[in-house]
Amino acid sequence: MSNPLLTAAVAKARWRLLPFLGLLYVVSYLDRINVSFAALTMNADLGLSQAAYGLGAGIFFVGYVLFEVPSNLILARVGARAWLARIMVSWGLATVALAAASGPTSFIVLRFVLGVAEAGFFPGIIYYLTGWFPLTHRARAVALFMTATPLAGLIGSPLSGWIMSLHQTYGLAGWQWLFLLEGLPAVVLGVVLYRRLPETPGQAAWLEPEEAAALTAAIEAERREIAALHPAHLRQGLLSRPVWLAGFVYFCVVVAMYGLVMWLPQILAGALPDGPDRTMHVSLLVMVAYAFAMVGMTAIGASSDRLGERRWHVLGSLGLCLGGMAVMAWAEGLTGSLAGASLAAMGIWGALAPFWGLTTAFLTGQAAAAGIAVINSLGNLGGFAGPSVMGLVKARTGGFGEAFGCIAGLMLLAAVATWFLGRPRRPTGR
Repeated sequence: MSNPLLTAAVAKARWRLLPFLGLLYVVSYLDRINVSFAALTMNADLGLSQAAYGLGAGIFFVGYVLFEVPSNLILARVGARAWLARIMVSWGLATVALAAASGPTSFIVLRFVLGVAEAGFFPGIIYYLTGWFPLTHRARAVALFMTATPLAGLIGSPLSGWIMSLHQTYGLAGWQWLFLLEGLPAVVLGVVLYRRLPETPGQAAWLEPEEAAALTAAIEAERREIAALHPAHLRQGLLSRPVWLAGFVYFCVVVAMYGLVMWLPQILAGALPDGPDRTMHVSLLVMVAYAFAMVGMTAIGASSDRLGERRWHVLGSLGLCLGGMAVMAWAEGLTGSLAGASLAAMGIWGALAPFWGLTTAFLTGQAAAAGIAVINSLGNLGGFAGPSVMGLVKARTGGFGEAFGCIAGLMLLAAVATWFLGRPRRPTGR
């Protein structure tokens, strides 16, 4: 039987925490992808070749990967509130600094610094959520949190288009305004986070003591049961086979995600005639793909929780992405490119919630902090590979078809790895 105190506590946590954490992720996602819109004019201003832009777009993830595991281990030791606040303030300042880039070298260096500054944010949030949502509610919670990325695209696409129209206001280029106006909110929100985010259910003033106790007891019971099945040693999180299989799957998904989003504005712009409204037109078209991403994420995440099933939901999502990438590999013209991008986006974002529901079911304690960071680090290598390879392919072939075909093949490999990853045994405690 369900525990009414636990149900009430989870509901309160969902509506008290997830909108705020989602807002933080919106800002995070904007600050890592706004370069895709900046590139429409920035590349010419800074003398960036296609390959140099791809390297700069992707090198963010090298800095992120190098510092991610240490960052998440520090978070587990000092607490989410202080460490996440530090991350936000530092990445906001790094984004603002990008407005001062003066050429390929400074652009690439500052993108690397931004990755170092943001390292640990996403896995830190996932780790934080494991202390608030039992397994039976976790995929939905992760899905609601991660709707921030397609929402960021929906909001950020027209916002970025409008900010770019501020070109030469007070002598600054539109792309410089983009980095300034989308970097400062991270600094402000980092301060708000430090003042308002409760560390544990017991510290949440909006939970009744009985509700906090019920939620804490449920989480601790699950952790004990998971620890009995999967020992919570640091070694388990760093070296276990399921962690590295999951990391490979996530690598493939992130290659697809950033290979698509970092180049989609330029792909769509190439199919449109020149004109003063082209940037805004592109931003509105990009919104379409993000709308499909949001539908995929919310519908597939809700279905995964309702049925209590993870693996098949990931496999189905990978199939959608594979189909979309195949369409983009062969498509010619605006309609085909946008249709393929929308289908691929639905699959990419649809995979995320059941994927993290699957992986967090076999990790706890230090193993969870390290394992989540390892998985996310491997995934973020895909964030480097996707944009970089796309840039090299574009420079050598003049198009993106071969790159999208390779990404479709990666989705097939990810599906095989997901099959062997299997379904971990789930705790039965409530």
